[in-house]
Amino acid sequence: MSRHARSLELLKVPTVALSGSNIVSYAIGYDFKYTNGMPVRYVAVPFPITGQPKAVHKAYVRGPEPLSGKPMMEAIEIALTKPLTAEERVVTTAGDMASIEPRLLPADTEENLQQLFKDREWTDYNPIILPTEERVKRMLTGTSHKADELIRTVTFPGGARDLTVEKVAIHAVMAGAKPKYMPLLLALSTRAPFATSTSSMANTIVVNGPIAKELGMNAGTNAMGPYNEANSVIGRFFTLISKTAGDMRNNVTAWESLGNNLQYNSLTIAENEDLLPEGWQPLHVQMGFKPTDSVVTTGTGWSYISSLGEVQPSYPAHQLIRDYMRALSGSGSGATIFVDPTVAQLLKDVNGFKTKQQLSQWLSENVDKTVASYWGNGVITTSNIAMALQGLEPYATWRKLPGDALIKPFNNPGAIQVVVVGGAVQTTWFATDFRLGRGVLVDDWR
Repeated sequence: MSRHARSLELLKVPTVALSGSNIVSYAIGYDFKYTNGMPVRYVAVPFPITGQPKAVHKAYVRGPEPLSGKPMMEAIEIALTKPLTAEERVVTTAGDMASIEPRLLPADTEENLQQLFKDREWTDYNPIILPTEERVKRMLTGTSHKADELIRTVTFPGGARDLTVEKVAIHAVMAGAKPKYMPLLLALSTRAPFATSTSSMANTIVVNGPIAKELGMNAGTNAMGPYNEANSVIGRFFTLISKTAGDMRNNVTAWESLGNNLQYNSLTIAENEDLLPEGWQPLHVQMGFKPTDSVVTTGTGWSYISSLGEVQPSYPAHQLIRDYMRALSGSGSGATIFVDPTVAQLLKDVNGFKTKQQLSQWLSENVDKTVASYWGNGVITTSNIAMALQGLEPYATWRKLPGDALIKPFNNPGAIQVVVVGGAVQTTWFATDFRLGRGVLVDDWR
């Protein structure tokens, strides 16, 4: 919200940012100091907002605004018309992060340094390997890229933090990585930090190509469990670098009501390319990469639903997957289905899906939801109601339908991905609403 308000203000459009009272302290404090600066003014709305009857919303509007104590509409009018103060004329206050967080820490005992990292929320609260200069230097031998090379500048929520190759090496040491992991970790860092919001988001990391075997990643039995060093370390690395580069601190810059346990490892796997059915392409090849390319892909979502197993001929896997997908939001048509190789083979040989794309197309055409359940999801309402009000289809039509009408919200089959992973021990699969982004070429970071 604050970023959009700042963009409008810079276009000379007077704007007031509206924020829930539960996180407005971030907006007028941390966000002002490190990210947006002024001119951005805020009006707070009592929380919770969504799910409340209209009578409560009307009372919010007629009642006192939490920041000023004035009636809501009066507070908005004042924020739009009152001249800026000297402090508010500062366009940005993002200072020199190097002076706030120096490159080196004073020497101390192992116990004290471990506690310091925890106190500053630089860890996942499990013990880390302390990133000494010697260890970081050794980690940097895993790439030809210079230590001071800038990968990206993290502006949300971290406040203009420069993410360099050396900082990636620091987190690689902390997570317990080996120098040979560095190209993959550098590629993954271009997607850091992981997504966060007031809803309980999580992420997935999928690795394809030769790098998976080079690092000894597990794509087979127990690929999603704590049974492989590389999978575990890579996932933990993404958590650590996301928390520090994003300066994610509980109730300061991170406010997910429940949080998400998947953030400990970001569901990190390699696709089981060796057991793909004939005609089923690996994920990175579907994206246009070569089979010999090493690629890491990340995705963001909320829901993760596991099947019980033992697929039956009378009700085949694709129909069960369809049923489970009805529980997903349908945001952006995004879904990623993780299937064991046994399920993939059944889908191809018995059910006739010769390619992943054919399965995605069938799911797109057959997953339906009621209008009430679709618009009843706050994420959907927030992201799509504006398009409906503008008359954009299909959202405009969907908004006018009765609550029990059925719609097909996964109307973009290209956003439904299928990843084959597992050890062919059981006919199981997972339906998730993770929407995968464009893969990153690992070989660029060797």
